[in-house]
Amino acid sequence: MHARRRAAGGSGARRRKVSVVGVIGELLVTAGVLVLLFLGWQTWWQSAVLGAQQNSAAGQQSQDFLDQASASPTPTPTPTVAPDGTKTVDYGPPPVMKAPGFAESFAVIYVPRFGADWKRTIRESVDVEAVLNSYDAGVGHYTGTQMPGAVGNFAIAAHDTGYGNTFIDVSKLQVGDAIYIQTKDGYYTYRFRNMEYISPSTVQVLYDVPQVKDAKATDRYITLTTCNPPYHAQERIAAFGVFESWQPLSAGPPKEIAAEVGSN
Repeated sequence: MHARRRAAGGSGARRRKVSVVGVIGELLVTAGVLVLLFLGWQTWWQSAVLGAQQNSAAGQQSQDFLDQASASPTPTPTPTVAPDGTKTVDYGPPPVMKAPGFAESFAVIYVPRFGADWKRTIRESVDVEAVLNSYDAGVGHYTGTQMPGAVGNFAIAAHDTGYGNTFIDVSKLQVGDAIYIQTKDGYYTYRFRNMEYISPSTVQVLYDVPQVKDAKATDRYITLTTCNPPYHAQERIAAFGVFESWQPLSAGPPKEIAAEVGSN
């Protein structure tokens, strides 16, 4: 009888010891999960707040362009008829600005596929702290690539996640989607054509003719780059588009973005 009691007591002690260790383990796991949830919430919240700030700043930059151009005359357009019978107007070759100074704001980008109210300011340089992490920009221009409307490659970059989640939806672009660039001179319309998944060291996407070394450009291109997949940076996405048309600010914005131009 005493032997059975001792045996039972020893078994209970061992169970209590295992139970304590198990509780401590569960607490540690729970604490780890809570920390991860907090970090995820903090990242999401920070990006949501920063994204709203970047959107508002882009609206103000857009309005500044409109204010500066209010007294500018509208170029005389030439009526044209597309092969499908669509009537359009041609304002001639698009104007091309000089390269701006470091971290200087010079354009606003609108991509309706990213959301009806999505817009961001573009600054010169892809410097992380001065441009990509900025509360009033988010998109940077690769110094040395072309400016909007110029023959060659106008290449820009932004974060996919964090700091506003600026280009998180690049992978959702569909062929023919519009990419609008507003500057002090007017609105430049590009159309998305294709994308590639590349390594972080693939600089060929910044060539004057993307991916074609030493080729002489005859067309006007746009390239958007960002990290991939979301919340990681193992590779990059490069989205390519081609120039379609331009119109001066005084002619009004393209209909698809009319409600967002100058809007905060």
